[in-house]
Amino acid sequence: MPTPQIPIESGFGAASTAAEVIRGRDLTGKIAIVTGGDSGLGLETARVLGSAGARVIVPALNPNNARAALEGLANVEHEVMDLLDPASIDAFAGRFLATGRPLHLLVNNAGIMACPLARDARGYESQFSTNYLGHFQLVARLWPALRQANGARVISVSSWGHHYSPVVFEDPHFERRTYDRWAAYGQSKTANILFSLELDARGESSGVRAFAVHPGSIVATGLGKHLSREELQAVGVLDAHGEPIVDPSRNIKTVAQGAATSVWCATSPRLDGLGGVYCENCDIARVEDEKATARGDLEGSARETGVMPYAVDPEAARRLWSLGERLSGTTLSER
Repeated sequence: MPTPQIPIESGFGAASTAAEVIRGRDLTGKIAIVTGGDSGLGLETARVLGSAGARVIVPALNPNNARAALEGLANVEHEVMDLLDPASIDAFAGRFLATGRPLHLLVNNAGIMACPLARDARGYESQFSTNYLGHFQLVARLWPALRQANGARVISVSSWGHHYSPVVFEDPHFERRTYDRWAAYGQSKTANILFSLELDARGESSGVRAFAVHPGSIVATGLGKHLSREELQAVGVLDAHGEPIVDPSRNIKTVAQGAATSVWCATSPRLDGLGGVYCENCDIARVEDEKATARGDLEGSARETGVMPYAVDPEAARRLWSLGERLSGTTLSER
């Protein structure tokens, strides 16, 4: 049965840190992959999982940057992968599968936000391609290792920004509609939630459970590099002097607090037997009113919670899965 999109009172909250939610957990013998694990939330996620004993692999676009960022971290290593390049994804997955190791935790953390219109070599819009499609292909290629774990979790980092747009199946790559950077971001983050819903439905019988998470608004990740200081101040995450504001009660968090929900979903025994849900503040989120519609304001991301009904629609999740297979040319591999 699908897991209800209802909070379970985890005992943690918006101010909890990744180190706090994993305290007492021994991940010795577990293998984890964290995309985007060389900066921001991904770096903290990789660090904390490694500190608990997991062997963590960070596939990164720039190996020199990754080497510098990960230096000195326990049990963390880096590899090369470009989420915009299908051949690079296949090569990374092939190298991992060749080791014969199971994959217990996959954290699809890497992402881009609100960038100018750009397309990958296939002509796909870059936010949809990076945030969703690259991770879809990665999961499909790593599927044998996830099944081999006999109890794996796949965490996809979404965002409150999914409120900005559903997946527009008729034109996901802005070929016929005017490009809007926030609509493109919102669409990609809705896709992350729908992907987790359908992946969980397909993976449950193989012991693979999936979760989508909203980490909160965190300035110190570099994700907002395409936003001006004035925009960040208008949203309420920078003060009048341009300094980051930290206020977990409004979902404005530190990196350690922002990584907490990903780590909680990856490791909490409270989620054993559950999956296919969108989580925030270290708990399962509630569904917004069924009449809620996509919205374009940025301020909500720093004060509101909940998941949009269109992001947890099983029919849309199945439709997106078919689209992912067609665009990427991949299906879940039994090899």
